[in-house]
Parts: sequence; structure tokens; C-alpha cells
Amino acid sequence: MSTITLFKQGKHQCLMFSELSGSEGVQSNQFLLVNGETGAILDPGGNLAYNDLFLGMGRHFPPHKLAAILASHADPDIIASLDRWMTSTGATVYISRLWERFAPHFCKPGKTAGRIQGLGDEGARLVLGDGADAFEVWALPAHFLHAEGNFQFYDPVSKILFSGDLAASLGADLSPSEFISDLGPHLKYMEGFHRRYMVSGKILRLWADMVRPLEIDMIVPQHGAPLRGPAVRQFIDWVSDLACGIDLMGGAQYQIPR
Repeated sequence: MSTITLFKQGKHQCLMFSELSGSEGVQSNQFLLVNGETGAILDPGGNLAYNDLFLGMGRHFPPHKLAAILASHADPDIIASLDRWMTSTGATVYISRLWERFAPHFCKPGKTAGRIQGLGDEGARLVLGDGADAFEVWALPAHFLHAEGNFQFYDPVSKILFSGDLAASLGADLSPSEFISDLGPHLKYMEGFHRRYMVSGKILRLWADMVRPLEIDMIVPQHGAPLRGPAVRQFIDWVSDLACGIDLMGGAQYQIPR
């Protein structure tokens, strides 16, 4: 199990677990945000990741004190393990309202009753936990990147943008623990994924315009390696001019199979 410290300052830390899914599923990253006695799991993953993530979290934070599960969207590699988290913790789940009534399908009847907080399309500045260790996380609109109802989560203390599938990179020889500072050599792991999984260049440009004013020290995706330093702005500039998704579709892709 690989645990990477993305940020640690005082009582606030951000951790990434990057090798919990084994060889059966697509590589994915799970995240733990801790502020003193308050913690949140971001995109906890499926059952392939659950056991190791629960044990790994226990080395840094008591699981029974988990305040929140933040889900960028409702894909299986995001929250297929939800039933087990609903049993082992008392955490509230934050997810788009579009997926609010789909997420319970991962669980036994009644498990999620009163424990899912649907997020409106406009997003929110969430206050997680209570008392002196409560902390703020921003749910930023990232709709259609790649899910219809999709959020990214920004930590204003660490200045990390947890970007979900946007900025993802895939490849057998790719190391998720290797921080990327220059986007150029890394694009070969990103381009094919973004051209297919992101819906359109228009949406990417809207996203880029939204995040440019933010102080972002690191963009950390759900798949692959984190971006930091110059690679952050390089990525924003790259996607703002990328043709993808429906931009690339035409009659050739919509024909009755022979």
C-alpha cells in the first residue's frame, strides 16, 4: 500500500492512497483529509480498495470519527464500497443531487437514510465537522467532466484541487507517486483519456475560466499522478483549447453495425 503525504502543516494534512485496487480494476487514488479530530474521505473507491483504505486511514485518523465522504460522482470506482462505509462509520455522504437517489443502490435498504447530502449544481463551501477542528472544503462545479452531475473539491488550506477524472493519467509504466511539474512529457498518459471521457471543449473552457483565479498549488486527479508547480497552469491552458467528446463525434461513429 502506497500512502503519499500531499500536504502537512500543523493539524491539517492531506493524504493520497494510490495502489489499493490491485490489478483487477483501473488504478485509482483515494484521499484522506484530516484536521485535528475531524476527517473526510474523498472518492473512497470500490470494494477492491475498501479493506486497505480502512486500515490505512486508521494509522492517521480514527475511522469512527469520520465526518464526511465526498464523492465527485457515482461511478463504481468512486463509491461502490459505500455500503461498507455506511456500516463502519457515521459519516455523511456529499454528492450531486443528480446522484442522490442513485447512490443508495450500492447499499442495503435503509443504510443511507438521512445520511446523503445532495449538492446543487452551483456547488457549496462545505463546513465539515464541529468545533475547533471543523474545516472548509469547496465543492466546485465540474459537470460533464465526465459525469452529468460532477464536483471537484478544493481545500483552501493546502490549496489542493482534487479534480476527479479531470487531469487523470493512465499507463502501465506510470507511477502515481511521481509528482508532475512539466506537463509536456506527461501528455501521452492523458490525451487519449481526455479526448474520450470529457464531453466537449466548451465545457473545458468554462472550467478553465472558473479555476484560473484560484490559488492552486496542486491538481490531484482520481487516476494517475498529481500535478504541481508549472504543470498546474500548463494543464489549465492545455484543456482550455482541447477538442474532445462530442467535438470529435460524427456520422462515422453512429452507424448500424454490419
